[in-house]
Amino acid sequence: MSANHLGDYLRARRDLVDPKDVGLPGGGRRRVPGLRREEVALLAGISSEYYLRLEQGRDQNPSPAVLDALARVLQLDLDATRHLHALAAPAPRLDSPTLDDERVPPGIQQLINTAWASTPAVVLNRYMDVLSANPLAMALSPSNQPGTNAVRSAFLDPRMRSLYLNWGEMTVRVVASLRALIGPDSGDPRIVELVNELSADSETFRRLWARHDVSPRGSGAAQIDHPQVGRLELSYERLLLAGIEGQLLVVHHAEPGSPSEQKLAQLTGNLGP
Repeated sequence: MSANHLGDYLRARRDLVDPKDVGLPGGGRRRVPGLRREEVALLAGISSEYYLRLEQGRDQNPSPAVLDALARVLQLDLDATRHLHALAAPAPRLDSPTLDDERVPPGIQQLINTAWASTPAVVLNRYMDVLSANPLAMALSPSNQPGTNAVRSAFLDPRMRSLYLNWGEMTVRVVASLRALIGPDSGDPRIVELVNELSADSETFRRLWARHDVSPRGSGAAQIDHPQVGRLELSYERLLLAGIEGQLLVVHHAEPGSPSEQKLAQLTGNLGP
């Protein structure tokens, strides 16, 4: 039997909608935490039987209009709506990456090691394995070591809880980023292995993965309490590398003239020649 990714997503997202937010009375004795199936169907203008078929995977070809109506009821943002459409019409599964697919292009390697030597920069693959990082990025966080999986590190490396002052926000972001990178291809064996491992070892990961949040957001903030230089307030940018399937460049930077910029410069100096 094929996986029912669309149905799983619909169930997860309706559990997160407060009935009051869509004009329904809240409180009382409700058997589900969010919306009932029949409430989603009513608000989306479709029959309860049809919606039930969608959740159960007996109908996996809803029209774009139906998907947009469901997205409105489930209060999905643009990224989540795109993900919903992708689940209903998934592209053919990609083959597992080869060694050549995983190799960082020489130009990018030179950029992060030379031109951006004073800027923490990391290249990840679609599984969020660290393919390459410059010395400053490796000094900034143990999660930036090549060969490390950033998702596994976020949840299972105890150093990350003390390093990231906004660890809770960071974990939400990293799970939503992984969902965005793999898209509807959550059946990829490497993803299944990673998710099973983290679900067994981290209740926090298990809870966040069950939400089905998706966020390919390209920028954000990191608050780091570094053991050598103290507190750093950094921004990050996430850039998909053009022409390379699934590789992501992540760059952290500080506000010009800020104490954090000075501390990054100090950390760079600590690296030596």
